[in-house]
Amino acid sequence: MTIALYPGSFDPVTNGHINLIERGLQVFDKLIVAVASNVRKKSLFTPQERIEMIRDAVDSEHLEVRSFEGLLVDYAREIDARIILRGLRALSDFEFEFQLAHMNRRLGAKNPGGIETVFMMTGEEHFYVSSSLVREIASFGGEVEGLVPELAYEKLKHKFATQDT
Repeated sequence: MTIALYPGSFDPVTNGHINLIERGLQVFDKLIVAVASNVRKKSLFTPQERIEMIRDAVDSEHLEVRSFEGLLVDYAREIDARIILRGLRALSDFEFEFQLAHMNRRLGAKNPGGIETVFMMTGEEHFYVSSSLVREIASFGGEVEGLVPELAYEKLKHKFATQDT
């Protein structure tokens, strides 16, 4: 069974993320979306809220959504995943992702079978969307409907409505 790990902060999950998850499910036997929990980074949503938004948007028996802390390669070893799925939006993503893939391969060399990174291009309708851009637009009251799944949209509206009061 081929298990792929799709890591990210997903703060919030975007329709670009969902597109990649759905396409990853067509390629791999099992896809584990790993929501990064980083105490040094201020997130808008808790890991549990982010997990809920992803689970609400994609329903598949071949999908698991979990949170993790620490090194990704250690987590991959823990769950027996050899493949890391990453999305590329534009050429500007490539340099960082290239470095990350090589570092993960080096660090994951001790994992049984090693660690490989598989890149998928983000769908052309989503290449300009990022979680940070969505957060910024929503924080100023801008319209983000259609950029994120419905539950994420509702949570963003609620989060910023309560911050204004």
